[in-house]
Order: sequence, then C-alpha cells, then structure tokens
Amino acid sequence: MIDNGRPLFQQIAEFIENSIIDGTLPEEGQVPSTNELAAFHRINPATAAKGLNQLVADGILYKKRGIGMFVTSGARNALRFRRRERFARQFIDPLVTEADKLGVSIAELKTMLDQREGAR
Repeated sequence: MIDNGRPLFQQIAEFIENSIIDGTLPEEGQVPSTNELAAFHRINPATAAKGLNQLVADGILYKKRGIGMFVTSGARNALRFRRRERFARQFIDPLVTEADKLGVSIAELKTMLDQREGAR
C-alpha cells in the first residue's frame, strides 16, 4: 500500500476512505485505532493519527472521547460524491478537451465508451 511518492498520512486517510466506500467500514462503525494502523502499516503512530485527524476535519470520521473514532452517517455517499467530482476533473475534463481537438462529438464519445463496455 505504501507509495513513496505521497505523504504517508494521506495514504492512511485514503486507505480508510476506500474501506468506507467498499463497505468494509460501515457508517457508525469503529475505525482501527492509531496504534493498530501504525502497527499494521509499520509507520509512526503520529503519522497514522494525522491521517485520521484529516478525516475528522473533513467530516468523515468523528471521535468518541475515550472510545475511538467512528465513521459518520452519510460518509460513504459524501466520499463517493467527492471522488466522482475528482474523477471528472482528472479524467473526463481532459477527455472532452482532447475529443474537441480531434473533432469527436460527445455522442461519438458515448458510442466509444459503450463499445469499450461491451468488450469487457
């Protein structure tokens, strides 16, 4: 899981986000502790805590004092919405820009996508 190109705390936050999106961590479910994450990923507990605290700041997790961190209600939908927006910016916008340069219409793009989907 560790990618040397990105800060570890961001990778921990993304790991938790992915677990929420795929249902491994349900809404209102408890998240692994800082120490559990640190031991599992062999990182400093402060780094794991920074990743979790980022998710708290984003409203994805909340703290129960003395108990741990939990997934907020609606976190899965919020993450999926945010990821879809990022997907559109990273992939769809450049695709449409390149299609415009090549004279490919949106209808033609849709046809191309449908063909690719049928080939899977």
